[in-house]
Amino acid sequence: MTVPERPAAVPDEPAASRAGGELAPADLGDHVGRNRAAWNADADAYQARNAATLAAGGGMAWGVWQIPESRLGVLGEVGGRTILELGCGGAQWSVALARAGSRVIGLDLSERQLVHARQLVQATGVPVALVQASGEAVPLTDASVDIVVSDYGAITFADPYRTVPEVARLLRPGGLFAFNTSSPLLDLCWADDAERAGDRLVRDYFGLHRLATDDGMVSFQLPYGEWIRLFRSNRLEILDLIELRPAPDAVSPYRDDQERAWSRRWPAECIWRLRRS
Repeated sequence: MTVPERPAAVPDEPAASRAGGELAPADLGDHVGRNRAAWNADADAYQARNAATLAAGGGMAWGVWQIPESRLGVLGEVGGRTILELGCGGAQWSVALARAGSRVIGLDLSERQLVHARQLVQATGVPVALVQASGEAVPLTDASVDIVVSDYGAITFADPYRTVPEVARLLRPGGLFAFNTSSPLLDLCWADDAERAGDRLVRDYFGLHRLATDDGMVSFQLPYGEWIRLFRSNRLEILDLIELRPAPDAVSPYRDDQERAWSRRWPAECIWRLRRS
């Protein structure tokens, strides 16, 4: 999991067609290479500085403030389910899900992040299959998983116009898609040159799509209506939208006290729960 900082608008890329599941970076656009390079450069430091946070909640905790899955109940029963984690990073979620009895596949774009994932898998001895690929082109067969989960993973750093159809392709009928990412409101209130979001709208809402961060990464966001239309066009039924609110005394290496105060007034991140019809 990571959290983009200081977003700045970047022109949209032209759409490109591809066959489902084929990893073709040239077709997927320059953000794939940019994000892979940025994550490879930061993976070691990221895992070192966030190790304790990523282990919170037994490895299953959501968002910047690491709210436990046991409290939110987003995924429901996971035992015996085949689960794909899109953007697994160091595989903390994947390992926790495997310990809970799931058959887990952890996918990440960064080979350096997957080094840490393999180390954790080997150290814990739990069975997790690890795959290097883009969330926009997953090398798995149609209708092969029961749950797709992403906590600031590939859904944040890959184009939703590609990832959402890909998730719909991968899910079995009735399968669950649950992902957490920053809220559109946070991006609307975060000025290009600011260290944190303010209390004013500073970005256009219409046209939200591709955002760049000051560390060279590219993230993605959509207006709420666009998210809903994208889900519906891919036969994904909305079950819930959980807008996360930190506790008054919550601490996080990703955010400071001012940002916690902001997040207690307005939703800075949200979890979408969807079912494949």
